[in-house]
Amino acid sequence: MPSICFYFQVHQPLRMRRFSIFEDNNGDPYKLYFSEKLNREVFEKVARKCYLPTNSIMLDLINRLDGRFKISYSLTGVFLDQCCEFNPKVLESFEELAKTGCVDFLDETYHHSLCSLFQDKTEFKEQVALHAKALKTYFKCKPVVFRNTEALFTNEIAKLVEDMGYKGMVTEGFERILGWRSPDYLYRVKGCNSLKAFLRNYRMSDDVAYRFSARWWSEYPLTADKYATWLSRCEGPLVNIFMDYETFGEHQWEDTGIFEFLKRMPEEILRYDNLDFKTPSELVALEPVGEIDVPTPLSWADMERDASAWLGNEMQRVCFRMLEGLEPMVREAKDEQLMKIWRMLQNSDQLYYLCTKSWADGDVHKYFSPFDTPYDGFINFMNVLQDFRHRLKQKLKVEERR
Repeated sequence: MPSICFYFQVHQPLRMRRFSIFEDNNGDPYKLYFSEKLNREVFEKVARKCYLPTNSIMLDLINRLDGRFKISYSLTGVFLDQCCEFNPKVLESFEELAKTGCVDFLDETYHHSLCSLFQDKTEFKEQVALHAKALKTYFKCKPVVFRNTEALFTNEIAKLVEDMGYKGMVTEGFERILGWRSPDYLYRVKGCNSLKAFLRNYRMSDDVAYRFSARWWSEYPLTADKYATWLSRCEGPLVNIFMDYETFGEHQWEDTGIFEFLKRMPEEILRYDNLDFKTPSELVALEPVGEIDVPTPLSWADMERDASAWLGNEMQRVCFRMLEGLEPMVREAKDEQLMKIWRMLQNSDQLYYLCTKSWADGDVHKYFSPFDTPYDGFINFMNVLQDFRHRLKQKLKVEERR
């Protein structure tokens, strides 16, 4: 009997201002580096189009179906901060969902960072702890399943997550690690003792997230009853449907029919005696059927499903190495504001904007980027990083003189 496991990433990046090293850059570095106006405008737009209407639908479905409909979320710390700053009603709507007892929350890095790839794992552990603290504060929960930034996963990261006390971890169900096997089972991870891997069924997930409004698709239009039929034919004990929450109303606009699809889909699924809904916290009790071996990074991004969306060209790698290299200075400075800004600069989206891929992947990167070209983004990011490094040096010099 397959259990449908719906998981949604909820994230909004912090977009940078156009920053020049040739201007007067005295003052609050947060206001100099990040565009409050643009971030507020985007957040309010997506709240209006996606978060508030979708949360309302989800709450109605849970109540109308007497708790038989269950979902899970990963809310990044960056998203939670923007809720508090720009629109507290969004956070309140997630708190209402949490009170139903039918919603599961997953932990991740607070700042949606690639710090799991740093040589020193101190930052990774601290960001995960910050995120766990935030979820306990807002939703009174302690997650047992972990989802790294953009589902980034390796054997090494999985072992680290296991050692931090998590029972399961989410990643991509890609042929590179599965071969002929199905993603619709739990798997052990090489080098781990007990951690179980939840693998995204990317075909079934992308049917909604990417192909829902694609008129070229042979299955267009996708209806709720058709989708439920497909799910009923899955043979494993769970089907992991993972996607960006912004699928509803933002990536797939309201006029595509995405909200009507969402309203009908759970009832259509529950018409089948062999289908139900469960959360990762419930499903982690299942026994794994085999082992996956992931020695190099796996993610849910782009065609390659690796780390190339953020580290695929030299511009991205230069910025990443500089970010990582700033850690000793940041920690030595012992300045809460500078630490917070460094972590904001780690937001993986900053590197995502610098991608130079072509074809469909390149189009997706361009769609999300606030910069005209990846090269403009690189120059801007490097200007910010150099200015930030200068501020750290000045701070440390002052401390030395004391």
